[in-house]
Amino acid sequence: MKVMVETSAHHVHVSAQDLETLFGKGTALTNKKDLSQPGQFACAEKVEVVGPKGSMSMSILGPTRPETQVEISLTDARKLGVTAPIRESGDLEGTPGCVLKGPAGEVELTKGVIAAKRHIHFNPDEAKEAGVTDKQIVSVKVDYNGRALTFGDVVCRVSPKYALAMHVDTDEANAAALPGTVDGEIVL
Repeated sequence: MKVMVETSAHHVHVSAQDLETLFGKGTALTNKKDLSQPGQFACAEKVEVVGPKGSMSMSILGPTRPETQVEISLTDARKLGVTAPIRESGDLEGTPGCVLKGPAGEVELTKGVIAAKRHIHFNPDEAKEAGVTDKQIVSVKVDYNGRALTFGDVVCRVSPKYALAMHVDTDEANAAALPGTVDGEIVL
């Protein structure tokens, strides 16, 4: 089965409380661009992510979440000076923290910095068509620009809230010379 493979650049998901600390009371996220997952969007708001060795400006993705998290590549982790474990989104226990700076204030996270595990979003019908189940591990082959690569250890995430798309970080996309969004083939 074919799947759209998208590059997911570093970004931040914020809680409603942290959004107000960073941008001021009553602030709402501004939708700059809809993303492939239903209801998800890139925001006009950005924060400075500060680690022990450096800092980077990062976009916020909306809507707000119950808990703030920072998703980076391993190259970004080196620049910031943090050891970001490879985790699924939301799996934040035992992860390092950082400082987020916004125009109205800053938030010190005691946890929440991860390198997102490569994954494929499926709605239940798409998962059935592909013959996969939630949390199943598959491989995905991409062949673009003469740098064919098979991504192993890809977790399938199934929910009625999702639309079919695979997400890799910028390090992974660069390794396969992906220009942004390309087609891949799921290998069971």
